[in-house]
Amino acid sequence: MRIQEYQRIERAIDYIAGNRIDQPDLAEMAKAAGMSPSHFSRVFKRWSGLSPKQFLQVTTLLDAKERLSSSDSILGASHAVGLSGPSRLHDLFVTIDGLTPGEFTREPMPGRIRFGTASSPFGSCVIGATERGVCYLSFEDDPPGAARNGVEKIWPGVELRQDPEYIGELGRRIFATQDHKKPGLHLRGTNFQVKVWQALLAVPEGQTVSYSELGRRVGKSHAARAVGQAVGRNTIAWLIPCHRVLRASGALGGYRWGASRKRAMLAWEEARATLTASN
Repeated sequence: MRIQEYQRIERAIDYIAGNRIDQPDLAEMAKAAGMSPSHFSRVFKRWSGLSPKQFLQVTTLLDAKERLSSSDSILGASHAVGLSGPSRLHDLFVTIDGLTPGEFTREPMPGRIRFGTASSPFGSCVIGATERGVCYLSFEDDPPGAARNGVEKIWPGVELRQDPEYIGELGRRIFATQDHKKPGLHLRGTNFQVKVWQALLAVPEGQTVSYSELGRRVGKSHAARAVGQAVGRNTIAWLIPCHRVLRASGALGGYRWGASRKRAMLAWEEARATLTASN
């Protein structure tokens, strides 16, 4: 390869490394090298043995592996390397390495997830459950179209089985007004995220906690932002009560499933707590 061609390839590699999060297309990579797309593609493949797209995929995969090895979640790693979600990262792993992200990180993957829609006091919700417990609970405005997609994004590659009867009964247990034993949970996240979610489970019904206080409880009193991100990545609504987290000022703050729903949840819980105390 002529030195001029190598220098152009070098510029393209620097461009790919610096912009891989944006997942540049062939035209953008060729422009960085100062070549036409067809010429760049031929020269690049002759130099590396891979097409520019394949090289970008390998670079992205290496970045994702580094993040997963540093205890990032599969969802977090997917977004950090510029992919739209875990399913894209799953496909990348399987295509190049022949294994899933879960197998790479040695995370226990369930053999099957039963899922479906259920009714709740706060609208329809989508629930997914493994043998270990509830692994997904999301309030959706259009559950029929969103149910499978929502579960697949968090648990890519796992066999999904729609089970309306089982999920309907599970929903009744979860939102029962009487004191019924809540179902178990199947948590999946980084060590820090799981620690924050476990701290949320300790916040009693009818009470709230600030982000800074939640941080103090997990030994990260000065990491309110990181705590907030962990709260925001909770994908098991209600059972992991991220709706009980308020801003330090007492303001409602945001909520993944809508501020109005969060307000309704807090009011519902407060009413239940008041009724229990008066009996």
